[in-house]
Amino acid sequence: MTQPELKEIRACVFDAYGTLFDVSSVARGAQAALGPQWQALSDLWRSKQLQYTWLRGLGGRHADFWQVTGEALDFAMATLNIRDTALRERLMQLYLEISAYPEVPETLQRLQHSGMKLAILSNGTPAMLSAAVDNAGLGSCFDAVLSVEEVGVFKPHPSVYQLAVDRLSLAAGDICFMSSNGWDAFSAKAFGFHVLWCNRFGQPPENIPALPDAEITDLSVLPEIVIHPA
Repeated sequence: MTQPELKEIRACVFDAYGTLFDVSSVARGAQAALGPQWQALSDLWRSKQLQYTWLRGLGGRHADFWQVTGEALDFAMATLNIRDTALRERLMQLYLEISAYPEVPETLQRLQHSGMKLAILSNGTPAMLSAAVDNAGLGSCFDAVLSVEEVGVFKPHPSVYQLAVDRLSLAAGDICFMSSNGWDAFSAKAFGFHVLWCNRFGQPPENIPALPDAEITDLSVLPEIVIHPA
């Protein structure tokens, strides 16, 4: 995939976890307590968290992302034989203090100054997203912070992507969506967004419909792709 110039984009909509916010920063924040297991815990926690969202969506058994995140952490800790209630509570608190990736503030500022509408569209609960945005000092950047709790089902259900269309009062084709999660990026493209897959971890492409417009390695190049002065 080559880097395009996307013309007439009126809004940039971002996935939160893994795209704007560094999920690995959570377990890294407790590295002293976890020792060499911190990376294994981080990876298993994240993979199980996503699996639970998909399984709950398919089974029609929705629970909010805070509950799912806790249940995934419990599984990861049990798998790694970590039995520490205080550490469990600390890790959940650290999730609310998750760090933004380094290029995020400047990128958002450049987009905002151009007049671009900006939004988050995330599995996170409103409280989780508010905490993450405030902790990163990004509260003034977004026109909307959208949670799947408004529709009661996780991504990649099309009703989640429709939230951005409805809230921003734009056509899907006016929106550029960014996600580091391949399954999310490909599904958002199938919905009808323009999509840039922020492939931070060099993952292979998914074998699902449909192909994102381009693949980028971080968000720093986004303004050059979507901002085109008259």
